[in-house]
Amino acid sequence: MSIVAYMRLSTKKQSLTGLSIEAQRADIMRYAELSKRDVIQEFVEVASGEGADALSKRPVLADALRLAHRTNSKLVVSRLDRLSRSVAFIAMLMEKRIDFAVAEYPDAQPFMLHVLACIAEEERRKISQRTIEALAVKKAQGFKLGNPNPKASMEKGRETNSLRAQAHYDSIHDSVLIARKNGAVSLQQMADELNRMSVPTRLGSKWQPTTIRRMLQCLPKERALENATAPFQLTLLSELSS
Repeated sequence: MSIVAYMRLSTKKQSLTGLSIEAQRADIMRYAELSKRDVIQEFVEVASGEGADALSKRPVLADALRLAHRTNSKLVVSRLDRLSRSVAFIAMLMEKRIDFAVAEYPDAQPFMLHVLACIAEEERRKISQRTIEALAVKKAQGFKLGNPNPKASMEKGRETNSLRAQAHYDSIHDSVLIARKNGAVSLQQMADELNRMSVPTRLGSKWQPTTIRRMLQCLPKERALENATAPFQLTLLSELSS
């Protein structure tokens, strides 16, 4: 049986560093070596792990589960909270008999994983409650809570993300041109062609249409369209505006 690797980052800040991804990948690769299985594909997502409706909010996880089902593979995560922070969601996967494993506990049976999920969820509830109580005390003491200039912080974050996307685009620009010359005229075709050429994303994972879209949306439009063939320009303009 093969392995489909799923890695999740909780915040966009983590996604900029990529450090968490490397740690998760290392855990999953150790699991693959111990179980003598091959990783056929890996998926990376930036999303919250809360909520029992994770699949509707995390399309990359849904894609990973579909591939695991289609190829009769095991979905593997580094830690249980990378899959979900919801006991209900973990229980749903078990009820549906979805084959998944946690690299941190390679020999854990489903019952043990369910117990661990319950413990983790209760600990998160206590942390949240303690945080709320501490903030209430600070507010009562006259402290002003929250970011005094959230608009500026958001703008700075967008600027940083844009600069990183532009730097990565510059590093793979030649590969993008080759992909276009090979007939890539949509985001899906571009992702497929870059994967075929073994060109990694900024986080070292496989390209998806949404990854291409996010990268190009961080670029000035004239840069996203430079040297593009006419069909690709038309398709890209349409997809970026949708």
